[in-house]
Amino acid sequence: MTRPVIGIIGNARIVESRFPAQHVGENNLRAVADVAEALPLMFAGNPKLADIADLLAVVDGILLTGARANVHPSRFNTVPDPKHEPYDEDRDGLALPLIEACVARGVPIFGICRGFQEMNVAAGGSLHPEIRELPGRMNHRMPRLETGEIHPDLAIVFGDRHDVQLIQDGMFARILGRETIRVNSLHGQGILELGDRVVAEGIAEDGTIEAIRFKDAPGFALGVQWHAEYDPQTNPVNRALFQAFGDAVRARKATA
Repeated sequence: MTRPVIGIIGNARIVESRFPAQHVGENNLRAVADVAEALPLMFAGNPKLADIADLLAVVDGILLTGARANVHPSRFNTVPDPKHEPYDEDRDGLALPLIEACVARGVPIFGICRGFQEMNVAAGGSLHPEIRELPGRMNHRMPRLETGEIHPDLAIVFGDRHDVQLIQDGMFARILGRETIRVNSLHGQGILELGDRVVAEGIAEDGTIEAIRFKDAPGFALGVQWHAEYDPQTNPVNRALFQAFGDAVRARKATA
């Protein structure tokens, strides 16, 4: 039996300060191949290079990855500030309508970090560009050395840092078989106001929204703020999420 195909959105990048490129972190590719048991297929995060109708005719599911760039504030009626750059407006221009199309058609979609934030914005919600600036919030950004440099040990950078409380009998609680999980944290931007079509299913200790679902989606439409793609081969929480995503993709392929 042919494996289902999961499209993974690319991110704009300039190579050697002059060559425009699209890239996807290999952890995302391995999570799809190893745990979701699907064929990972990168597509350009740019509406000039990727047509949504053509894309959804080829793939059985969509993975919206994390990225260095923030969602542009104009997408949720906020004035941009240079200190919150970089942005990737081409990805915004593709990802937001792609989310709407996937939800409408029942195409499984899984959002991680920026992808999670895109899902909320696509549903009419808003983001805060620096969640740690809100009263009572912790610093959710990746660990750094005293010099300000990013910590060189990836086990520390992606180590579990805080608990997330899941709503009772929610989709995440059913998938994971528990109501409290512990996750990593590597983000500055986060959800401020939920979109009307989005349900918060997981909340961090400081009140930050960490897990969401589209309440009117006929198919799998979940998002997580943490980087679930880092270690699903060994982490039981992230493994269960990618397995559930893979199951949904296979079910979609069987009925398409």
